[in-house]
Amino acid sequence: IDNGLPAYEAVKSAALQRLRPVLMTSLVASLGFVPMAFNTGIGNEVQRPLATVVIGGLISSTVLTLFVLPTLFLTIRKFVNVRKQQN
Repeated sequence: IDNGLPAYEAVKSAALQRLRPVLMTSLVASLGFVPMAFNTGIGNEVQRPLATVVIGGLISSTVLTLFVLPTLFLTIRKFVNVRKQQN
């Protein structure tokens, strides 16, 4: 946006630039909890729910980071611009 790009293009470019690092980080962290999620030994009544919640949180935060937040930014920016034009 500061370089003169339209907001949509700037957000798209930034999201694509961060796509692989965010996905790789979430994937590696999620895969680290897979053994806990499938644990059948002693202590599994604590580890399995914990791992399930952490994996779910990583997945949901990844979706929020890559898709929802950029969309929300564009929506709020558009709303603010419309309000400025009305005044």
